[in-house]
Amino acid sequence: MKRIYFLLITMLAFVNTNAQILDPAIWTTSIEKKNDNSYVLKFKAVIEKDWHMYSQFTPDGGPLALEVEFKDQKGNYTLIGKAKESKTKTVFNDIFEVNETFFEGKAEIEQEIKLVNSTLSRIEVILNYQVCKEVCINQEKKFSFSIPISEKEVVVPVEVKTLGDSTTAESLEPSLGEANVMDVSVQDSVTESIAVNNSHDKKGLFSIFIIAFLSGFAAILTPCVFPLIPMTVSFFTKQSKSRAAGIRNAIFYGISIIVIYVVLGLVVTTIFGAGALNALSTNVWFNLIFFALLVFFAVSFLGAFEIVLPNSWANKVDSQADRGGLIGILFMALALAIVSFSCTGPIVGTLLVEAASKGGIAPIVGMFGFSLALALPFMFFALFPGFLQSLPKSGGWLNTVKVVLGFLELALAFKFLSNADLVLQLHLLEREVFLAIWIAIFGVLAFYLFGKITMPHDSPLTYISVGRVVLGIIVLTFTIYMIPGLWGAPLKLISAFPPPVEYSESPHGVGGSNKLDTTELPEGAKRGVHGLTIFEDYEKGLVYAKAVNKPILLDFTGYACVNCRKMENNVWSEDAILAILKNDLVLISLYVDDKRALPKNEQTISKTTGNEIETVGDKWTDFMISRYKTNTQPLYVLTNLEGEILNTVQPTISYVDAASYHKWLTIGIANFK
Repeated sequence: MKRIYFLLITMLAFVNTNAQILDPAIWTTSIEKKNDNSYVLKFKAVIEKDWHMYSQFTPDGGPLALEVEFKDQKGNYTLIGKAKESKTKTVFNDIFEVNETFFEGKAEIEQEIKLVNSTLSRIEVILNYQVCKEVCINQEKKFSFSIPISEKEVVVPVEVKTLGDSTTAESLEPSLGEANVMDVSVQDSVTESIAVNNSHDKKGLFSIFIIAFLSGFAAILTPCVFPLIPMTVSFFTKQSKSRAAGIRNAIFYGISIIVIYVVLGLVVTTIFGAGALNALSTNVWFNLIFFALLVFFAVSFLGAFEIVLPNSWANKVDSQADRGGLIGILFMALALAIVSFSCTGPIVGTLLVEAASKGGIAPIVGMFGFSLALALPFMFFALFPGFLQSLPKSGGWLNTVKVVLGFLELALAFKFLSNADLVLQLHLLEREVFLAIWIAIFGVLAFYLFGKITMPHDSPLTYISVGRVVLGIIVLTFTIYMIPGLWGAPLKLISAFPPPVEYSESPHGVGGSNKLDTTELPEGAKRGVHGLTIFEDYEKGLVYAKAVNKPILLDFTGYACVNCRKMENNVWSEDAILAILKNDLVLISLYVDDKRALPKNEQTISKTTGNEIETVGDKWTDFMISRYKTNTQPLYVLTNLEGEILNTVQPTISYVDAASYHKWLTIGIANFK
């Protein structure tokens, strides 16, 4: 069994109470027969208010996803596609720099199966997931589905085992009548009463719209689009029988542009599916393909070649535009999209890729923003044709815009390559290498803007315009800003693009800039955050603590735990606390999401939960639950050398401010002394 744990948000301290095992998600399940050998397994969860559960489609490198595990599948049944999910939310996580996808209020999962073994009577399914609020809780739920006999018959399965629940399968077996009441009446009424907050979704879509809108204006300033503005507007004003008709036709032309691009976004969303787009965006091959695609677009913008659609397409559309009337105007807009594709295609492709990573209707919103910006000049100058005279003349500056966009495309391409490298953990494109590439790209762009470098289609440059100088200074400043990042600077302005600081050749700074302790490490220890000496095995840490006669700080943590990192960065970094962690105790960090397999002779069944203990993370999770009766992270416990808790009033502590943490540490160490 493969158990996946994700630790994202942590708990508040338990004050004057003992920690306890929490279960914020209540499940009901059913099975529906579709035909002779096909069935649909359904899982429904009511999630307590303010809690959220992560989806199957949460990307690698961030929150760890829900997993649906089917037991004894081989030779008995096959899965029809991936499990389907109800509505989720997608929000950017600035700690892991990925888009996390999760359920709020309720979660519904359906999996269609096809029986191969007609004698099969039960199907065993395990759900591994994590649900978070101020605390994060790893859960494993086991269900047993009875195969129904009649078509459309609904059977609620037995929940075999729940984390921390010793209830037997027999005691949970409901009658069919009871099952229907629970599955329909209770579940639906509760889930429908929970309001889902959509503020994060709206914020993400608004960001996509703004980026797309600005990209549309950039597309206007390319040599494929800009010269068409006066030509098109003049056509409408001169060919129309009246000024009002000309304005009406130009406005319809602009609306047609918007419709064409929005339909493109709709087609992308429909073909791939709203949820699949986000899942696809985290795929290694997706990122590699789009890295190559964006490099291809960038090289085209830089002048190596032009991307054009077949001339036959343009000729057929252009012939339809001669029909006149509203249909003719619609085909004129389509002709614009085809003719300008060599400039707009790379921008549209990049936008669709970026929007796809957000999932949902983001591609539609992105195309609406792009096409709105593209259409506005045509409508504006049709309303106020006198302003056409104020437009700058076409010339070499249009190619400059195109080249600048090419450099930006090239820089963005390496973000996709970085995503693939992070997922595979190959360490081929670590932070320093990524920043070096960006510094080189924007450095060359600065030289280009200052006229030191020219591209194939550039016009002779007799002087540098003020606007070009200003843009060159901005790019050069940005290039210089990135240079300290090679030595460990955080670079907060671009934190969403390069790999995290930990994913680098020198995670602690070049040349010992963070003044790491260089003393020899004890056996079994490693150098951790802030140069702390950390043990990741309880027994080894205990041996060392007895040797130096110091209390033990147990740190139940996770590799993907957001608030664990926040505690380490914001609380542990305080001078008074850091001094205690370095000098007055032995720090043992136990990672409950460590997926390394235990040796076969150490794999067992938990006496507390009945769950299988197969990985290092399973071992420390069971240690935490069995000894401290909680399943949340981060969790901090101060003990003496016999494992007895030192803080009697507040036995454990979690995500708190520095003052509370310092007081808790001080009291525990005083009790030890």
